[in-house]
Amino acid sequence: MIIQSERVWIGSQFIPAQIEIENEKIRRICPPGTHTADVDYGDKAILPGFIDLHTHGSYGYDTNDAETEGLRDWMSRIPEEGVTSILPTTVTQMPEVLTKAVASVAQVIDEGYEGAEILGIHFEGPYLDMEYKGAQPPEAIAQPSVEQFKQYQAAARGWIKYITLSPEHDTDHALTRYCAQNGVVVSMGHSSASYEETLMGAANGATSMTHVYNGMTPLHHRNPGLVGGALRIRDIYGEVIGDGHHSHVAALNIFFQSKGRDKAILITDSLRAKHCPPGGNYQLGGHDIEIGEDGLARLKGTDTIAGSTLQMNRGLQVLIEKAGVPVDAAINACTINPARCLGVDDRKGKICAGYDADLVVLDRDYSVIQTYCKGKAFR
Repeated sequence: MIIQSERVWIGSQFIPAQIEIENEKIRRICPPGTHTADVDYGDKAILPGFIDLHTHGSYGYDTNDAETEGLRDWMSRIPEEGVTSILPTTVTQMPEVLTKAVASVAQVIDEGYEGAEILGIHFEGPYLDMEYKGAQPPEAIAQPSVEQFKQYQAAARGWIKYITLSPEHDTDHALTRYCAQNGVVVSMGHSSASYEETLMGAANGATSMTHVYNGMTPLHHRNPGLVGGALRIRDIYGEVIGDGHHSHVAALNIFFQSKGRDKAILITDSLRAKHCPPGGNYQLGGHDIEIGEDGLARLKGTDTIAGSTLQMNRGLQVLIEKAGVPVDAAINACTINPARCLGVDDRKGKICAGYDADLVVLDRDYSVIQTYCKGKAFR
């Protein structure tokens, strides 16, 4: 199959090009008119498929539910917002719940599914700080433990690829070092770490930060904290929730000015309520949440933010149109940067011969026209 457009994202710019897809891969890229195109998208933008590293659920499903059919449904439908790769994300809960959750994801990966590719599991908690737990259930927060994590990873059949933990509670940074040395990305978050403790976390193997600005010590000119570490440590990745509510658009702009085009990662941190009708009763980690008119989830009866209903294509729109983030930096944040962070940038994250045929076609208003997951059309 050959698709073409006047605006294909190649070499950090939009150029006219044809993309030939064969056996789930991009076979080659040619100038327009070289071959007869099967689909001509005109002036619609063709981008690499979006990669969401931090998302708890959608369509009424939550990763902690441990329901294989719910996960399959999620993967088959999430391409409607341009997502072609994903890390289903757990939320802090008791060991038996988390064990079932990660085993369920592993089962779906082994048995097969359609849609966005599951690149692994994001294990958010339970090794978090009580003060900055956010909406994570306090009764389930635990001390970081290498032995316990090994049990979770065994249940996940090795599919935990990314973990959020608070570095100040990781004694001797033992779990950080173990994960970093065994193929698991360590992301610092839900933490009251000082700037100095943040540096030690990075020195012992942490390479990312979870939803920067949210659930962490704020920036102060005499106490830079975890946010200061995110802005100062140039070679560490940082997630941001790009809905314009979790963080002011000016703060998003400042973050991107600091991280540049190569280290910022757009995430949704979305909940089961995404793509569901307004209203309804939902839970996160066993606690009741409610969805406001602004699309934010909050612990019921409080102002504590519990996640979002953000869609990736709309997050990209917020970054470019409201936060004033340069186009290349914004696109990188949902494509090549998460791919590099996970170590899958040899096949994901850009439009290049030999890469997976993961593509999203966007209209001028950022609406998704078509998504291709390894060459298969979803919408």
